[in-house]
Amino acid sequence: MIHCLQDTAIINILSGEGKKMGKAEDFGFFLTRTFATTRKRKRRWPFVPGKYFVHDPQAPVAVTTLGSVDLAREISELEPEGLCIVGKVETENIGIEKIVRNILGNRAIQYLVLAGAEPPKHLTGATLSALFENGIDATKEIVGSPGMRPVLPNTSTEEVDSFRGQVQPVDMIGETDPQKIITKVAELAGQAVATEGEAIEADAGNTQEYLRARTHDPKLIKLDKAGYFIINLESGRLLVEHYDYKERLLHTIEGTGARDLYLTIIEDGWVTRLEHAAYIGKELTRAEAALKDSSDFVQDGA
Repeated sequence: MIHCLQDTAIINILSGEGKKMGKAEDFGFFLTRTFATTRKRKRRWPFVPGKYFVHDPQAPVAVTTLGSVDLAREISELEPEGLCIVGKVETENIGIEKIVRNILGNRAIQYLVLAGAEPPKHLTGATLSALFENGIDATKEIVGSPGMRPVLPNTSTEEVDSFRGQVQPVDMIGETDPQKIITKVAELAGQAVATEGEAIEADAGNTQEYLRARTHDPKLIKLDKAGYFIINLESGRLLVEHYDYKERLLHTIEGTGARDLYLTIIEDGWVTRLEHAAYIGKELTRAEAALKDSSDFVQDGA
């Protein structure tokens, strides 16, 4: 049987080393909690992470391809003159917030082309149009948007007003021909006004600090009092066995999908520690991928 990493600590407990290990871990936890700090790290524009392609940060035209994910790559590969950045936006809240923050961080951008197919229900193109037309209300909802949840909880009214004042929207919603889009980009670039001074703001509109992940010694493990799990592939399905620390089999569960299995395990109370639940989800996802690929699965093999 293959025991998970969390479960290999059983040997230490049985050999009398469990108490020492616990003290060492507690001390390490105290140190990391005491001395861990958050700090802003310098990042290049675009400051907000996302799936996009950057060409010329000083160029005046940004393009969003809405729900047409592959279209962004196709436009990028044509390397059009005047293009600053191109990327999709599939959600009418977080996705739009990222567009607002990145554009506010670069005053060189004067036009935002809305192209590509509308994502069903989210309707990000119509939502962006409504944002330019009406802004947001006191609840931070985009006024007049037909999207499911057009709310910008992390964006202020002042930021929205600055965004609306900086860029002009260009409606090409529904257009999926890359050549037509880059022709419009070139036309807009020719109309743009030269930017005075430094265009890139210093992390403008992004006050979120990044916490550097702490290093955790894999040998220092707190066991889950509810027991441990062994995951195997058998006859085209995932088989999970749940044991206590006297090696007694408590439960057996089978299925073909990782999500159904780990949610059942959590709902039935077979795990009591968050890191153990995260571990089980990770290993079950690996096992499901191996099942679909007809490849070998070794628990803790990643």
